[in-house]
Amino acid sequence: MSVGTRSPTSARLYLILAAVLWSLGSVFMRLLREPLGLGLSDPLLTPLQIAFYRGLFGGLVMLAMVRRAEMTFRPLMIGMVSAFAVMSGMYLSALDGPAANAIFLQNTAPVWVYLFAVLALGERSDRRGWFAVLLAALGAGVIVVGNWPREAPSDVDGSQHNKEMIQLLLGLGSGVVYALVVLFLRALRAHSAAWLVAINLLGSAAALGLFVLLTEGAPAFVEWVTAPSARQIVVLMTFGAFQMAIPYWLFARGLRTVSPQEAALITLIEPLINPIWAYLITPHKDTPNEWMFLGGGLILFALVWRYLPARAKNDSTAEGAENAELKADKPPE
Repeated sequence: MSVGTRSPTSARLYLILAAVLWSLGSVFMRLLREPLGLGLSDPLLTPLQIAFYRGLFGGLVMLAMVRRAEMTFRPLMIGMVSAFAVMSGMYLSALDGPAANAIFLQNTAPVWVYLFAVLALGERSDRRGWFAVLLAALGAGVIVVGNWPREAPSDVDGSQHNKEMIQLLLGLGSGVVYALVVLFLRALRAHSAAWLVAINLLGSAAALGLFVLLTEGAPAFVEWVTAPSARQIVVLMTFGAFQMAIPYWLFARGLRTVSPQEAALITLIEPLINPIWAYLITPHKDTPNEWMFLGGGLILFALVWRYLPARAKNDSTAEGAENAELKADKPPE
């Protein structure tokens, strides 16, 4: 898959489009798991089944676009694929609950990207950056505390309470692991974007399939992998191509030019759109509450306040530096 070298502006447009396509996740999840009268929720697929097929089909789409010379290997790719598989399973499991809460919690990833970049990679930090991190962490805390499940009288055995609590924690955890994926993609930016996306998606599908095989046994695995109907397979193929393969390719391309912090910030467009899709499909289940608005507002304010003014002030300088870096380190297309 060949595309010419992109300017910082083009890279940011790539990231915006990736965020819009990612926002379709809750649409596909609800098409496959909610009784909407479309015949797509029977049999009812688990989040792990959806993650498996989404990764499989998305990976095959990307693999078809990779040239043989681009199929390289580096040990760092093992960590990237492992993190991607964990992130996919956690995020889709969290989406099985209230979408808005899970999405905003996963999109605390820019906070973790900043922390990891400073603490692990030794990048410079300042008081403004740390204040943004603390403010965004407070926003995540507001969402968790405000939506912490209260036991209902009808929930005699506490199962629903425990399920909702786990979903909130999965959403938060997926944000941490997503930050690792961003840093891996940035570190491996000299490699083909299509190849990185292909091994991420196929690797995550293989890891999830192996997990089910080892924990459930071969007969259960065969039943698990052959469960989707023909109509569901069509939706899963579309899901993999348009909500995973293409946006992650765009994201990996964008990371060649812009920093991980800015890329994570730009893709916060996704949590603004995703809950809207979910609400339009299942308003009885996905109506955002005041805690989500307050916590999400704090997260977005913190990140916009931290990065946008500085970027606008130094835009011409940043673009010049980024273009110089791009010329010095041209990765294969």
